[in-house]
Amino acid sequence: MPHLTLPVTAFQQNCSLIWCAATKRGALIDPGGEADRLLAWVREHGVKLDLLLLTHGHLDHVGAALEIAEQQSIPIIGPQRDDSFWLDRLPEQASQFGFPPARAFTPDRWLEDGESVAIGEQRLEVIHCPGHTPGHVVFFNRAEQIAFVGDVLFAGAIGRTDFPRGNHAQLIDAIQHKLFPLGDAIGFVPGHGPDSTFGRERLTNPYL
Repeated sequence: MPHLTLPVTAFQQNCSLIWCAATKRGALIDPGGEADRLLAWVREHGVKLDLLLLTHGHLDHVGAALEIAEQQSIPIIGPQRDDSFWLDRLPEQASQFGFPPARAFTPDRWLEDGESVAIGEQRLEVIHCPGHTPGHVVFFNRAEQIAFVGDVLFAGAIGRTDFPRGNHAQLIDAIQHKLFPLGDAIGFVPGHGPDSTFGRERLTNPYL
């Protein structure tokens, strides 16, 4: 499954474009802002955008989702429903962080641990990893050995847990017992910063 990452917004949030090589049908993971730039990027790579995937409800990960969904007539999928309060607070988040105005929305489909999402002939497994937010999910492509982890884990760091309903113990438990058992060789794309592997973080991440 080919994938590319484009940092967006002042928070340099990694929006990922993923697609099925056989069908060229794809998705954006965490379209946090700059909708026109993201859509131009999708067109540039000849991908037919089928859906939007959200790891969690923070503004810098979802800020352009509703605009793109409405323009393209495609569904928004994810995160897990415990993040509904974050999506309800999008107008407040936008005002607080100086972002363009944002409307609250409800995804077309909430996700639960163990479900999967199809993109062309590819499949992403859904792993519920609460802690940074209560409804945070990770998308895992087992065939390609790649995970899109949002703000759960970074190269050399972990997600913040000082936001409302954050939980440090839950975050560490999700990393140690849901992500690392997938295997040291698994590469991951975090919500911010460079890619890494679970093995590298297991051995070197000072927060773990």
